[in-house]
Formats: sequence, structure tokens, C-alpha cells
Amino acid sequence: MAYYAGIDVGSLATKCVVINDDGRAAAKAALPTGVAGAVAARKAFDEALAELRATEPEVARVVGTGYGRARVPFADRAVTEIMCHARGAFEHVGGDVTVVDVGGQDVKAIRVNGRGGVAEFAMNDRCAAGTGRFLEIMARALEMDLLELAALDASRPDAAKVNNMCTVFAESEVVGLLHEDVEPAAIGAGVLRAVAERVSSLASRLGGSRYVLSGGVALNRGFARALAAALGRDVEVLPEPQFVGALGAALLARG
Repeated sequence: MAYYAGIDVGSLATKCVVINDDGRAAAKAALPTGVAGAVAARKAFDEALAELRATEPEVARVVGTGYGRARVPFADRAVTEIMCHARGAFEHVGGDVTVVDVGGQDVKAIRVNGRGGVAEFAMNDRCAAGTGRFLEIMARALEMDLLELAALDASRPDAAKVNNMCTVFAESEVVGLLHEDVEPAAIGAGVLRAVAERVSSLASRLGGSRYVLSGGVALNRGFARALAAALGRDVEVLPEPQFVGALGAALLARG
């Protein structure tokens, strides 16, 4: 049996998915990217192979994707994360869907066609606003962990108004609200609402009747609920959303 691997080297985390001949995921691995994407890619690949109890020669092809896709020296080719998230989402839900991928350093909205390809896309990669890194910094300013932030309800009536989406200014604004004795949970809810509104404005450019959420930030259920409220429609969190890009890469490796 031949295997196919997809390795998604993100700015914060590196993920690997290995699939078998029929396209089913056989093994997965995820770890922090750190300062060396090539090292993280190799470690994730080795961990997935160890879980599978397979050797590298049994992997027919490897596709690298993500922020550091050029840092996978053993990959047969590199493919953009836009194409890979489209293909991975298609595997779960089919076509005619808009994928919202919120990563560590950027946000993408992708319209998927009926073949799992990209019909249209929009992205914000010029600042960290609305990304996983932004949420990490806001949680740290609030002295919360990400699980505590994710548990908050952005629709609560006392959610603070967070006006700045530049990371530096937003952090200063959060600190200022804390000094005014605003409850941290109310500020955190306001952060989730502000981020969701920012992301929804990008996703709304593409339209669509069905929205799904991929990427590591999709694990933040508070953000997912806030995004649905901002869009005014349901948003489905894809299964294991942090692995969608790597899954798509593996499927493209299989061809």
C-alpha cells in the first residue's frame, strides 16, 4: 500500500496528515513550528510515520503547504494553503461552500467549486488583526488562557467595545479597560466580537449560502459563535479544523 502526505507549515504550528490509497487519513501529527520550519516539518512527518508504523519509502508523494511551504525540503512540490484548504474542506462537505481559514498570522476566505478547486478568494495578510496571534496577545493581556477566552460569549450585553484592531493599539486599549475596572470577561467577549466582525467583513466579500471554518482558531468555540452572529448565518466548524490544510495537501499529493 502506498501512502501520501501533506505537511502544513504554519506560522505557529506545523501539521502533517498521511492518507492511504483510498484517501482516508491514516495518521496525523502537530507541533509548534518554532524558528525552523524545516525542522518542524521533518519532526511532524516522522511522528506521523511512527504512528503509522511506516517508513519514508512507503510514502509515494509529499506536498508542502502553508506559510512555510518552501521549507519542506523533502516535499515533491509545494501548493498554496488556499488550494489545500479548499481541497480539504471539499473532502468534508463538498463544493458550493465558503471556507473561512483563520490562521496564526493571516485570514483567508475561499469559495470552493464543485470539484474542490478555488473559485474565488480574499485574504488579509498585511496585519495580525483577526488572527490566532492576535487572540493570543489579547488573552495574555487579560491574563487568560485561550480556553478561558474561547468559553466567553461575545453576545453578552456587557461585552466591551474594542475599537482598535492593530495588535499594539488593541493591547493598549485592553489594558486601559482593565485599569477602568471593566470585567476581564466582558473585555474578552468584546475582543471576540471585534475579531469576528473583522473576519466576517472579509468573508462577506465572497458571499455564499454555506460557511465553514477551518484553521487552528476554529477550535476557539467562542470565536466560531461570534463569527456566526456577525455573518447572520450558521458557521460549521470542520472536523479537526487545524488539519484541513494538511489533509488537502495529502489529497493533492494523491492526485
